[in-house]
Amino acid sequence: MPQKEKIQQMFDGIAPDYDRLNHLMSLGVDKTWRRRALREIVTPDRPQQILDIACGTGDFSLAIARRMHPDSRITGLDLSEGMLAVMRGKVAQAGLDGRIGCGQGDCEAMPFGDGSFDVATIAFGIRNFAHREAALQEILRVLRPGGRLVILELSVPENGFLRWCYNLYFMHFVPWIGGLVSGDKAAYRYLPASVQQFPGRREWTATMVRCGYANVRHKAFTFGLCRMYIGEKKSA
Repeated sequence: MPQKEKIQQMFDGIAPDYDRLNHLMSLGVDKTWRRRALREIVTPDRPQQILDIACGTGDFSLAIARRMHPDSRITGLDLSEGMLAVMRGKVAQAGLDGRIGCGQGDCEAMPFGDGSFDVATIAFGIRNFAHREAALQEILRVLRPGGRLVILELSVPENGFLRWCYNLYFMHFVPWIGGLVSGDKAAYRYLPASVQQFPGRREWTATMVRCGYANVRHKAFTFGLCRMYIGEKKSA
């Protein structure tokens, strides 16, 4: 089965328990990481068109919507219809249907015109992309000149002791508790393994530059457990 279909089926399967397990296994620190990224995304004093790629169950879209200008709009995109079904319920419950929309789609071939968005975001999803450089180039296409891509992604700490602790927790505890709660231990073996396989900060920033992004920069959160990457589309 192609990688995209595997990823789609895996997230469809774990969607009902995803939020609960995500916050449990990150010990809630993921909410802090998202809040810090909002400073690079939201401009409260003017309307924005924001694209949330790999939006999942909508946690990041909802956090953005609560801070953005009233006339701004968020468009969520995800491969997994199971995750989107959870997101739609959360958006409706929050009364934000008019400000957040979402649909199923592939970020390598998006149904949006050139220069449609001021900001694009990817929170904890880019490591799952089958063709990351193709996705980066497609995102660049739909950004307006001067627009910004903000990526949050989990990372293996560079410090030796912290890396040992990370491996113990994420490679052993996470699959156990994830499998216990969701019934899909394989999915929770894949998720930490995918973090291990994602490029390091120097390689990834170089990839963004190679794909055409300007002013590429990086910030590490919580001793390098999470990293934020920012790149901009060159102004015309």
